[in-house]
Amino acid sequence: MTQAWVVIPTYNEAENLPALVAAVRASTSASVLVVDDNSPDGTGHIADGLAVAYPEVHVLHRPAKAGLAAAYVAGFQRALAEGADYVLEMDADFSHDPADLPRLLEAARAGADVVLGSRYVPGGGVDGWSLDRQILSRAGGLYARTVLSSSIRDLTGGFKCFRADALRAIGLDALAADGFAFQVETTFRAARAGLRIEEVPIVFRERRAGHSKMSPAIAAEAIWRIPGMRLAARRRDLAPAPAMTALPH
Repeated sequence: MTQAWVVIPTYNEAENLPALVAAVRASTSASVLVVDDNSPDGTGHIADGLAVAYPEVHVLHRPAKAGLAAAYVAGFQRALAEGADYVLEMDADFSHDPADLPRLLEAARAGADVVLGSRYVPGGGVDGWSLDRQILSRAGGLYARTVLSSSIRDLTGGFKCFRADALRAIGLDALAADGFAFQVETTFRAARAGLRIEEVPIVFRERRAGHSKMSPAIAAEAIWRIPGMRLAARRRDLAPAPAMTALPH
């Protein structure tokens, strides 16, 4: 029987976590791994209580806030060590709808190596964003696509499903970016490895409770990290990176 794990990094998500875990459990039989960075609001303690109540819920405690990428990598590695065949990632704030998890899994089980929950393919979208935020998101995606010669519509999204072998092919230990640049880097590395990438439409919603972790520093990192990804790829194979393509869904 195949195993799926949903990795959810948390930092100060006490208001969201119980309802989110309940919604994930209602939508899929996957194991749930909460990766908590010693949240001051007690998110880690709440996660421990959920793990006691539900055997499919697991918790990975980290000593301090050390970045989204490091939390995801630690969670991915734990899931792989536990024998996961599919590993999904999602936000802890209901920006990603747990009801969409089965669609991402279905696409992976049908043959995709990496499935992206995409805001910017037909049927996808955002809900509750200001016009300024929509423009910033679109501009960031266009920048990444242009620099990386990509046809993928939503490179910066963080709602994904990976086959286990795809995560191994990406090379988790070699990932350099954090924040939103991390989301771009994992997809770029998957494309460079020749993996099959598919975009599935989702609607991204404003967080239900708490505060956004987005900061000017995270946005600035993406600006300079993305050209570095392309340059590093060129150095590795001494040739321009091939265009990334995504399959229609």
